[in-house]
Amino acid sequence: MNIQIFIPCFVDACFPNVGISVVRILEKLGHKISYDTAAVCCGQPGFNAGYWDEARLIASKTLAVLKNAETVVVPSGSCSAMLKVFYPELFEGLPEEADAKRLASKVFEFSEFLVDRLGVTKLGAKFPKKVTFHDGCHGLREMKLKQQSRRLLAEVEGLELIEMKQAESCCGFGGTFSVKFPAISAAMAGVKCASAIETGAEYIISNDSSCLMQIQGLLNRNQSTMKSMHLAEVLAGN
Repeated sequence: MNIQIFIPCFVDACFPNVGISVVRILEKLGHKISYDTAAVCCGQPGFNAGYWDEARLIASKTLAVLKNAETVVVPSGSCSAMLKVFYPELFEGLPEEADAKRLASKVFEFSEFLVDRLGVTKLGAKFPKKVTFHDGCHGLREMKLKQQSRRLLAEVEGLELIEMKQAESCCGFGGTFSVKFPAISAAMAGVKCASAIETGAEYIISNDSSCLMQIQGLLNRNQSTMKSMHLAEVLAGN
């Protein structure tokens, strides 16, 4: 299969190993991977802040790059939701609407693609650690993804998944939300981190590097030894 990956801007800038891990996994499964550097951002920050005209300036360029792809895989519940759920809304009534709807049908979040599209759960990964999992809001609520990541983690040799009570609660990042409402954002992160630490896990795993950046920041501030890790990085380990 010819797969075009879309790498979110914060992954490209801050967490490049996530993208590298995705490529390694998909190539290991025998697929041809392409990546176009012209698709730099999905436009979600402007969209979420209500600046839809400005968001379209960015989103239209990404749409033009991705619209002819056979399949688009995104290592982010947040950005995959933007492409799949919100692009048709963003471009409704405009010349790009048809392309946005066609693209939406070809977009998959990374864990969704492995489990639901390829039927793959076992990748030969080893990670002998205790972990807990954070469900990012967009992946859970917009993409309706919950069990895919857990099925993949269940096949990782040596890994023990310990569910936290607040697995589905928001970490408080929310993009511009954390900038506009820092006190509320920090309080929400505090609830998430306390729940994760309560499990006794060594790592907190998620599909969204943006959430993990928020969580790791508070963990570090509180001098916790818990570390964050993207699902793709775990699955690429051996």
